Amino acid sequence: MRQILCLLSALFFLNPIEAAGESPANVDTSLTTILVTGVTGRQGGAVARELLRRGYSVRGLTRNPESERARALTRLDVALFRGNFDDAASLDSALEGTDGIFAVTDFWEHGYEQEIAHGRNLVDAAARAKISFFVFSSVASADQATNIPHFDSKWEIEKYLRESGLNYAVVRPVSFMENWSIDSDDVIAGRIVTAGNPARPHQYISVRDIARFVADAFDSRNLWNGVALDIAADEISLARICEVLTEITGRPVEPDEVSWADYESLAGGEMATMSRWLDAVGYNVDVAALRKRQPGMITMEEFLRSLHR
Repeated sequence: MRQILCLLSALFFLNPIEAAGESPANVDTSLTTILVTGVTGRQGGAVARELLRRGYSVRGLTRNPESERARALTRLDVALFRGNFDDAASLDSALEGTDGIFAVTDFWEHGYEQEIAHGRNLVDAAARAKISFFVFSSVASADQATNIPHFDSKWEIEKYLRESGLNYAVVRPVSFMENWSIDSDDVIAGRIVTAGNPARPHQYISVRDIARFVADAFDSRNLWNGVALDIAADEISLARICEVLTEITGRPVEPDEVSWADYESLAGGEMATMSRWLDAVGYNVDVAALRKRQPGMITMEEFLRSLHR
């Protein structure tokens, strides 16, 4: 069940990223140490690596510094701090002496109310630490009153951050390319279940490219301050994805069209709510314009083919 998306936001056209290719004059070198939450996850890990590549000192907040992923980050010189979003003291300790924070929260593990509480706890801790810049990862169209719970929870956090008095930016990614795998049970079975129109294009982005936008925000916080930007790298239909997977695997892979009732019984109410909205409304990011501002973003076909190398 590897088809689900998310994307949009008009503040892009305030033109904060005319400098996404960052000329030296636009880079703010006053930030040196960034705390990354969710550092052992896909998005947080990608952000940590990109920040290291650009010369920042990176701290990571994790519940388990002894995990395999955590140890791999330690070898890259990420300073790990044990903590969680419900423990204010652990947040204060991790933030002491930092300049900025990248925050990602998790609806799927914690649910609507707790995700909002976690986001607010992070904002409050950043305010206590007098952080110079706060970058929050939300979801595209969070501001569009979609009535999708995991969109609405991110929007509540966005509003709290905006009202906090902190300097901040928000990135709103669409569906992750990393949600797809050529080794998934669905692909191996050759049937990708969907209740939507398989020919309808949807938008995707890789965590690698999310990380580039996040790092740009820290590099050029004078341009990004107060900006919320929906980001996507590619637009492709499920039907075309199945064609690419067929080429890659050498086995037929096809959309398996089911009723919305059957889809909900398989995927759950939250996923069905989002999928209905995506099929009926979806996103409208100008991917071509965004790619001019962030050259080299990976396409979905490139991503899938990279998994087979």
